[in-house]
Amino acid sequence: MSKTNEGLMARRQAAVAQGVGQIHPVFTQRAENATVWDVEGREYIDFAGGIAVLNTGHLHPKVKAAVQAQLNDFSHTCFMVLGYENYIEVCEKLNHLVPGDFAKKTALFTSGSEAVENAVKVARAYTKRAGVIAFTSGYHGRTIAALALTGKVAPYSKGMGLMSANVFRAEFPCELHGVSEDAAMASIERIFKNDAEPSDIAAIILEPVQGEGGFYAASPSFMQRLRQLCDTHGIMLIADEVQTGAGRTGTFFAMEQMGVAPDITTFAKSIAGGFPLSGITGRAEVMDAIGPGGLGGTYGGSPLACAAALAVIEVFEQEKLLERANSLGDRIKTSITAMQSKYSQIAEVRGLGAMIAIELMENGQPAPQYCPKVLTEARNRGLILLSCGTYGNVLRVLVPLTAPDAQVDAGLAIMDEVFNVVFNG
Repeated sequence: MSKTNEGLMARRQAAVAQGVGQIHPVFTQRAENATVWDVEGREYIDFAGGIAVLNTGHLHPKVKAAVQAQLNDFSHTCFMVLGYENYIEVCEKLNHLVPGDFAKKTALFTSGSEAVENAVKVARAYTKRAGVIAFTSGYHGRTIAALALTGKVAPYSKGMGLMSANVFRAEFPCELHGVSEDAAMASIERIFKNDAEPSDIAAIILEPVQGEGGFYAASPSFMQRLRQLCDTHGIMLIADEVQTGAGRTGTFFAMEQMGVAPDITTFAKSIAGGFPLSGITGRAEVMDAIGPGGLGGTYGGSPLACAAALAVIEVFEQEKLLERANSLGDRIKTSITAMQSKYSQIAEVRGLGAMIAIELMENGQPAPQYCPKVLTEARNRGLILLSCGTYGNVLRVLVPLTAPDAQVDAGLAIMDEVFNVVFNG
């Protein structure tokens, strides 16, 4: 009997916890580069990229070959028991790629949440302080400590009670929604005045471009003000580059565009081309604040994932994917900006590199009612899209950087058709 999306969805609902969401009622049979085929044989253009995991596309040949070669040797030893060279090599590569003109060290894990929580652990160990400042609408993961940092209750921590203490929330600058950079900095000063002394704060953590929050980018001037503030008070600046890293914004890390370097950088998602790998890279003396045994994890830095990551880095160099991220981003923004003249609901088109957002508003207010309709109509026409944002009114484009122009243009043409139906229908 042939499988169907409907049949698999029924099995899913019976077997899988409802807390595990699923944006599209589609089940994948196979995928290649920026194309996905479902179990019914239907073809889709993938503008989601596994939520920014597939910058090098589905099953890039070099990534696939590297993992197959590693699998012929061994799949696991646990690096904390028996080491292997490709873990070291990934750390060496990241020490070079992460911005900052200082000696660095790296530790590898499995998920973005693990990277974030370990970054905070390192900051606390180094500074001997407990407090952390995070930002409104920031997203840092779903594990219990990461949830305290994540600036959105529903759906991430709804019904779970209060999260871990010692986290303080500052305003993230967003001119579109009335928060200036001065106001954002003032909100940190209010924390210092009302909640915790600077000497109580171990770290300030933020995404250079907010992911789930709506793809709002921090400006270089704001990041430089944060760097100065951290330097003044001995606070660690943590850049959460889980979604922005591995070339999505046109530089390998978005912080390269900010004019300052963080003390600790987190990475995950696209670094290993679809294989689970995350990590933190930071100042060597900061990273060494935790002694042997204090960092790690059974699957952290899996040899298969490390092989994939080394292939991803090689693909970026050989195929000039950083340049491609910028040209692709320009292509997408130019096309959608042209649509903006036809559809008043498109309030803003923005993004660094190929990390593109389309904010939908009506009468000066967020218009989240359109996003589910756009996602459904696009899917019905063979295009997979995602939404995000504090108000649920932002569409995001995370197409693989390796997607050919003709396929990207076909996806953009579908978006235009969908907007016409949803906004004018």
